[in-house]
Amino acid sequence: MSNDQTRNSAPKKSVWESIIIHKFSKPVVLIFLLFTSLFISFLIARQGMVIGVLILVAITALPLVYAAIAYPKFGIILFIIASFFINYVSRFLPDDTPIGLVMDALTYILILGFFIKQKNEKRWDYFKDPISYFILAWLVYNLLEVINPSASSVLAWIYTVRTVAVLMLLYYVFVFQIRSKDFIKLLFKALLILELLGAISAFQQENIGFFPFESKWLNADPLRVSLLFISGHMRKFGIFSDPVVFAYNMVAASLLCLSLLFTNIHIYKKAILICLMCFFLMVMFYSGTRASYVLIPAAIGLLAILKFNKRILVFVLAGGFVLAFLIKVPTSNPSLVRFQTAFNPSKDASFNVRAENQRRIKPYILSHPIGGGLGSVGIWGQRFAPNSYLAKFPPDSGYVRVAVEMGWVGLLLFCVFNFIILQRGIYYYYIIKDPELKTYCMAMVLIIFALDIGNYPQQAFVQYPTNILFYLAMAIINVTIRLDKQKNQVQAQLG
Repeated sequence: MSNDQTRNSAPKKSVWESIIIHKFSKPVVLIFLLFTSLFISFLIARQGMVIGVLILVAITALPLVYAAIAYPKFGIILFIIASFFINYVSRFLPDDTPIGLVMDALTYILILGFFIKQKNEKRWDYFKDPISYFILAWLVYNLLEVINPSASSVLAWIYTVRTVAVLMLLYYVFVFQIRSKDFIKLLFKALLILELLGAISAFQQENIGFFPFESKWLNADPLRVSLLFISGHMRKFGIFSDPVVFAYNMVAASLLCLSLLFTNIHIYKKAILICLMCFFLMVMFYSGTRASYVLIPAAIGLLAILKFNKRILVFVLAGGFVLAFLIKVPTSNPSLVRFQTAFNPSKDASFNVRAENQRRIKPYILSHPIGGGLGSVGIWGQRFAPNSYLAKFPPDSGYVRVAVEMGWVGLLLFCVFNFIILQRGIYYYYIIKDPELKTYCMAMVLIIFALDIGNYPQQAFVQYPTNILFYLAMAIINVTIRLDKQKNQVQAQLG
């Protein structure tokens, strides 16, 4: 018997035997660990618990950083998980804790991993499509805003561009690193699990009550309470930053469940998806976000167009009758009343206030083609230019914010950009041959379509994790057509 055969036939050692017993039992390792523990104990005794926490963070963070760069799939999943829980974790911490730097660091790590891998593979052909070109154009426009003569603060631009423009680079990371249907399935499973945790959190807040740390965070700011307490009912937000982000995520999760029903899966999995969809829609009402109520019917309308057949049309018509009944039925239920006002905005006081604000800001937009500068409205405008005209303006709508900060030129580019995404997604849906990839593409189109509509009454693309979901959906649209072409090429070569 050869040496190789002898080695192969020998019993393999377990991880515990090969690493813990063998490696860690060596005297050199034991001496090193002893002196390291004594040194750390000495530092904690001299400097306090802060240095201990920093060492613990370093011990945890360094392997995660390496894993995120060396194993991009792990890095993407880690980033998505962090985007869901970043706001929830912040409620345990003081208000001035710069926890957003965690997301910045993860973003730069993923981008670094992308360039390292791209240096070896040089697969720039992945990005030869209209969506990639328009993202690049939009990114350049954001960067050029730093020289906007109307901008009142460069610091506001710096703080805004890192969460808007730099985050857009993740689209290229997703397109490059997502290379199989299996990974897309894994991403969908991860998203549904995370959305379910967010939904359960909102269910707990509504039916059990807020946890003590949630109540403490909620009551720490009287303005926060006044914005969330409406008509005798506290709007729920789950693990997310606010009710709007929570509601839009429930819409996206519901549409993902609805789309996956069209895949060839076991009946029990379809039953699970239906139950999840119903649960997501139920807890969505706890948010009190009227804008979200319109998104589901709008997305189902697009679904009826894409899947044009008799069964879908019957389903949509039946849903339309139920929707009409809910809109018109007399009720004293505050959640249902709020739902009804979403389809009759002229009777909604907050909608009228937004309309008045938009009318008031329109002359400014028309007279400033490239806007008042990135970050000129919202918290960064109030922080770095508190006495400016735009710092006092409540943007509300995502499109209005773009128009104010980046001008009507920026708004035009942004609208064309979103049109191209939907146009490409619908076009790819019709030419993709693989039924599974076709359904995945459709799901992403529906989610982006819903978020595009939701960006008018609210700001849909500025908060975690909705902004990540938007770029991920764009990337998967591109990935589905690429995977389908690769499959067709392989089949053509085989026969």
